[in-house]
Amino acid sequence: AMVGALTAVWLVAAAGQRSGVVVMARDVAYGATLTAQDLTVADVCLDPSVAAIPSSDAGSLVGQVAAVRLVAGSVLAPSQVTAAGPPGPGEVVVPLSLDHDRVPAGGLLPGDRLLVVDTPPEQADPPSTDPAVFETIVARVGVPDLNGVVVVDVVATDDDGPALAARAATGRFALVVQPRGDDS
Repeated sequence: AMVGALTAVWLVAAAGQRSGVVVMARDVAYGATLTAQDLTVADVCLDPSVAAIPSSDAGSLVGQVAAVRLVAGSVLAPSQVTAAGPPGPGEVVVPLSLDHDRVPAGGLLPGDRLLVVDTPPEQADPPSTDPAVFETIVARVGVPDLNGVVVVDVVATDDDGPALAARAATGRFALVVQPRGDDS
């Protein structure tokens, strides 16, 4: 009985062990550079399988780039930051010009996931086969010009870049906004 009681006390104490980790102080957009004001530290109880950045490494994160959209209050994982902004290895950035009537009503934010869908010429019949579709992530959203045109930089794979650029040059594409989710 005594061994059982001591084991229970040890398990409770071990389960409550806290460690200092880096936590997001505020939301940070995908592709944005981290500042000291973006980060804070907290003592938390984490399962050993959870990847977290120790609080002692907080200073080294300043100047790093958000590899995903980071949410205030979340524990920062090593995979969520990178040394360089988009594009990363195997990626390209393709600018898409959007007239005001092609921008989603809810707007676009860095980190939003889009499907860029090939469209037929104006006044043509809908395609009889599935159109080409390109999975992208919004890297930056420009300010509308005097005509309401917004340039949106999207990140695509190296392989999709040329075909996506051809659609951007002709304007023959439509956007499908995917759910925001956790951006992992």
